Amino acid sequence: MENIIEFVGYENKDAQILDAYSKTITGVAARVSQSVVHIQVEKKVKDPRTNKQVAAQSSGSGFVISSDGYIVTNHHVIEDAEKITVLFSDGRELQGELKGADASTDIAVLKIYDSNLKALSFANSDELQAGQIAVAIGNPLGLQYTVTAGVVSALGRTLRAKNGRLIDDVIQTDAALNPGNSGGPLVDSAGNVIGVNTATIPSAQGLCFAVSANLSSFIAGKIIMEGRINRAYLGIAGQMVNLTERIVAVNKLQKKTGVYIFEKIADADVYNNELRTGDIIVAFDDKPVGSVDDLHKLLQQNMIGARRQVSVLRNGYKTAVNVIAGKMK
Repeated sequence: MENIIEFVGYENKDAQILDAYSKTITGVAARVSQSVVHIQVEKKVKDPRTNKQVAAQSSGSGFVISSDGYIVTNHHVIEDAEKITVLFSDGRELQGELKGADASTDIAVLKIYDSNLKALSFANSDELQAGQIAVAIGNPLGLQYTVTAGVVSALGRTLRAKNGRLIDDVIQTDAALNPGNSGGPLVDSAGNVIGVNTATIPSAQGLCFAVSANLSSFIAGKIIMEGRINRAYLGIAGQMVNLTERIVAVNKLQKKTGVYIFEKIADADVYNNELRTGDIIVAFDDKPVGSVDDLHKLLQQNMIGARRQVSVLRNGYKTAVNVIAGKMK
């Protein structure tokens, strides 16, 4: 009899714990759903059978970040859009205006004109911990306002953007995401945005990714204020190459790879006259460079128009040259 009573007691405790978790998720969904939008996009695509441009539709998600109508979504959701329609859970349907987009972080900002908008707040994603609750709200496969829950699986991942650049500080979650969730918010138990849902790995289970709140809010702010994200470039085409142990040792290099310059782009708005085809870049502004991704990370807005020193391997020996980076168009 005592064992039965004890078992029933544990059952009740488990039910209470589950109920607390359920209340957390339902509470988050109730607070956030008014700010999550369904984005419908009309665009022209090439019909592979006729090679002609035909009308096509796609959809994704987004969320309101200000009461005056700014909305964050993914770049790939609105890419090449001719018409953007924003739908709210209460039935409102508004035209969306693209304010700017950044393919390198897969973040875009839309503007709508309406009142009584409820904005979501960004959390400090630097304070996230693996294992904490993560809730995704979006429109997977066109099914509007779907809630999925899981945990933050890992932090500090990198993800390859469509234009080839790496997105840093990506959050991995097991909250289920599907096509149509893109651009929607990943939120914590308080309903604050910890990331912008952006990608899944179709061949894997529970491997979903979100651009961190800190990076997303920075990019969105820049787009709202300046209309775009400015990045520097050197007017070259390069690829990563392995270096021999002898060259690494003789030149006292920190990395065993470098960026081989195989082309200098004509008419580039930069000063790169001291660089030569065949040079291997091993450092930029006194920071080691082992790959094109390393170089991309260093070519930020503050480098535009600034004279900087580049270390290259030329005839097997390290040589210092000067460059002035231009603005990427």
